[in-house]
Amino acid sequence: MELTQQYADLGAYLAADEAIDHHHPRVEAAAARLALDAHGAYAYARAAFEFVRDAIPHSADSGDGRAPWRASDVLAARTGICHAKSIALAALLRTRGIPAGLCYQRLADDDGTNPVLHGLVALRLPEVGRWARVDPRGNKPGVDARFSLEGERLAWAVRAEFNEVDYPVVYAAPPAVLLAALQGARDRSELWRNLPTGL
Repeated sequence: MELTQQYADLGAYLAADEAIDHHHPRVEAAAARLALDAHGAYAYARAAFEFVRDAIPHSADSGDGRAPWRASDVLAARTGICHAKSIALAALLRTRGIPAGLCYQRLADDDGTNPVLHGLVALRLPEVGRWARVDPRGNKPGVDARFSLEGERLAWAVRAEFNEVDYPVVYAAPPAVLLAALQGARDRSELWRNLPTGL
């Protein structure tokens, strides 16, 4: 799938905002730790991806009821849903000068019901020269997402027969409808009820 930028200016994918707060000391400190053993942009991007995927459990998998959404808060809480984890990964990439944005899929149950918006990250490394999507959701039985800039290794592939969708836009910040749900939720159960089902 060909990805398209929401904004032509690549600088939008390096900017800080209220969700992707990569100038926060907690984000900068986490990035500095990851960079100690990762030499070069590719190695750092992979280390950041694996850190978010593996060291920050998806709150639905762990049973954690909290719902952090700002990157610095996700790193502090060490939990989050896919959207929160994607925001955290985008912040870790941006703080080291790697353009990163947010991408989305609409997924559904095996009978096509209960659509849900799933969050991913797109990053752009100079040696690749194009956007590549990665999925820091976190692995579990039946889910094996990997860092790959050649062929995608996402948690799920969309199934057109169930009206699932890969949205091609690389967003510089969470879309307003998603951000409102993230900001307004007191806990994960309330967030589940209010998340948008599509874009």
